[in-house]
Amino acid sequence: MNLVKVCEADALKAGEMMGVEPDGLPPIAIYNIEGQFFATSNVCTHAVAMLTDGYIDGDQIECPMHGGMFDIRSGAPTHFPCTEPLQTWPVEVRDGAVFIITG
Repeated sequence: MNLVKVCEADALKAGEMMGVEPDGLPPIAIYNIEGQFFATSNVCTHAVAMLTDGYIDGDQIECPMHGGMFDIRSGAPTHFPCTEPLQTWPVEVRDGAVFIITG
């Protein structure tokens, strides 16, 4: 297990997201959904688009390119044309910082 710091917890208010690019990892989207943090791939599995350019709707992220959607909590596709899930990472908050768990 490896913890990778991605941001300070106070950098994201509830309902906000941000893209991060930790060394050695693909682009990752960090989300604050009702005070809980989640991490998914930031690249849509349907077409190459950055999800953080899209919109959060509850616990769903809508891709800006074709309007497909994913469940932020699980990465599962929830709206056509997206059919392949997003990669996700477990998240831990420690001492006011947000970490993803890799390895």
